[in-house]
Amino acid sequence: MNSEMIYIQQVGAVLTITLARPERRNALSLQLMRELTGCLAAAAEDRSIGAVILAAEGKVFSSGHDLSEIPGRSEADYQEIFETCSNMMEFIQRLPQPVIAMVQGLATAAGCQLVAACDLAVASDQAAFATPGVKIGLFCTTPMVPLTRAIGRKRALEMLLTGRLVSANEAAEWGLVNDVVPAERLREATWELASQIVAASSYTVGLGKHAFYRQIDLDQHRAYEYASGVMTENAMAADAQEGISAFLQKRQPKWNGR
Repeated sequence: MNSEMIYIQQVGAVLTITLARPERRNALSLQLMRELTGCLAAAAEDRSIGAVILAAEGKVFSSGHDLSEIPGRSEADYQEIFETCSNMMEFIQRLPQPVIAMVQGLATAAGCQLVAACDLAVASDQAAFATPGVKIGLFCTTPMVPLTRAIGRKRALEMLLTGRLVSANEAAEWGLVNDVVPAERLREATWELASQIVAASSYTVGLGKHAFYRQIDLDQHRAYEYASGVMTENAMAADAQEGISAFLQKRQPKWNGR
């Protein structure tokens, strides 16, 4: 599914999807969002893939929506653009494989949303984040959905109402990214994280990721009820039986993805 806007590479069980539009600051045009969603959909059906890294070429991870597509459009056009974006963000979290954002530079507006929507994120110490739509009269309303869930109300509102740049270290303190590393170690650190994930059963990881997002907005009692059912299902799975047996027998497990 390589194109002028995206290219993919799989090494072992790790798939890297790279935004390849650096001359446009990796702006999320309608075409690019459709292509990225298509890549994710293909990955979801590929049992050889255990984790996805979302990367970008150039100095900017993503500047957000392609503003050249915004002026003078019809209501239907705007609805298509923003619904396509929202569907892509939701698909990231529906994907059975964890998605790790590898953020090498600036991530603003829907680009910041993309980082917040990913399951995990590793950032270069040269990265920065902002939701500056308020400064151009277009409030970052859809970016605030995953942003609020990642960093909480007060910090999200500060970003949304001021549009100020948040450094990588501040983003880590707030919970927007998992780790900040020197730029020269970004790829290595992201791969280390991905390698830890793909060492586990793909079935177990996929089940756990789905359960995480399903329970997160439930009240505690309902979350426990739901989680107990998932653990029962998980315990009956072949990989759980194999993993527990391997632990008791002091050997490495042999996963079969079931």
